[in-house]
Amino acid sequence: MTNCNFVLNLSCEDKPGIVAAVTTELAASGANIAESAQFWDRHTGRFYMRIAFTLPERVSKEDIERVLKPAVERFGLKTTIADQAYRPRIIIMVSKFDHAMLHLLYQIRVGWLNAEVAAIVSNHEDSRRTAELEDIPYHYWPVNRDNKAEQEEKLLDLVRATGADLVILARYMQVLSDNLSKRLYGKVINIHHSFLPSFKGAKPYHQAHARGVKLIGATAHYVTPDLDEGPIIEQETERVTHAMSADDFVATGRDVESRVLARAVKLHLEGRVMLNGRTTVVFSQ
Repeated sequence: MTNCNFVLNLSCEDKPGIVAAVTTELAASGANIAESAQFWDRHTGRFYMRIAFTLPERVSKEDIERVLKPAVERFGLKTTIADQAYRPRIIIMVSKFDHAMLHLLYQIRVGWLNAEVAAIVSNHEDSRRTAELEDIPYHYWPVNRDNKAEQEEKLLDLVRATGADLVILARYMQVLSDNLSKRLYGKVINIHHSFLPSFKGAKPYHQAHARGVKLIGATAHYVTPDLDEGPIIEQETERVTHAMSADDFVATGRDVESRVLARAVKLHLEGRVMLNGRTTVVFSQ
C-alpha cells in the first residue's frame, strides 16, 4: 500500500497535555510519526510543534482535520496540514544580479528544492534568456515612482493567477511598499548582506573592503514594512582577510547570499519555519 506523507504545524498557548493529545489522535488514525520537534517560548507562553508523519493512502487531509478537531478545540490550536505530495509554486523576483536566482533554479533542477517556478519577475530584461532556457514565464515590469503601485497590483494578480505559495526576492533591488508587505506577510522571503559594521547604498562589498571588514554575512528573512528587519529565517558568515581584493569580497558575498537564500526557501517550503511575533521558530533537520 502506498503511504501519504503529511506535515502538521501547530501553535497555541502552552498547556500540559498538548503533545499527548495530538500524537494519541494521530496514532489512533494509523499515523507513523517520522519527525517531531517542539518549542516552548517562555517569554510569550506560546507553544510550537511540527510533526511529519505518514498515513495509509485512504486517509485524506480532511480526515486528519476531523481526527484532530477535539484537540484543536480543547487547546485552541492554530494548525496547518501540508500534503508532501503537493509541489509548492514560487515566484522569483530579480534585478540585475542573478546569482541567487540561478542557485535556486539549479537546486530545483537537481531536486534538493521541491518547488515549481511559476514565474520570474524583473525590473530589468537581463534574466529573460535564463527564463526562456528554463521554460519559465518572464515578466518584465520596470518600476518607477509613478507606476510602483500599479506594478505591485500586477504582482498580486500574478500570485492569485498562478496560485503561488511563496514570493522570493532573489536580489530584487526594489523596496516593496508597506501595503504589499502586509498583504503578503509570511509569504515573501528576501536576502541581503549583513555586515558588522553595516554598509548601505551602492557597492556595499567595496565599502566593506575599504573598511577592512573581517566577516561577510548574509541574512534571509520574511519581508515586513520595516525595511530589512523582518523575522529572520537563516544567516551565515564567512571570514575574509586583508589579502583579498574588493572583487574577492563581492564573489564571497555572492556565494554566501546564494546558499543562505536557498536554505531559507527550503526551510519554508518544508514547513520548518513558524512565525513567532518579530522572530521565528525554525525546526531544522
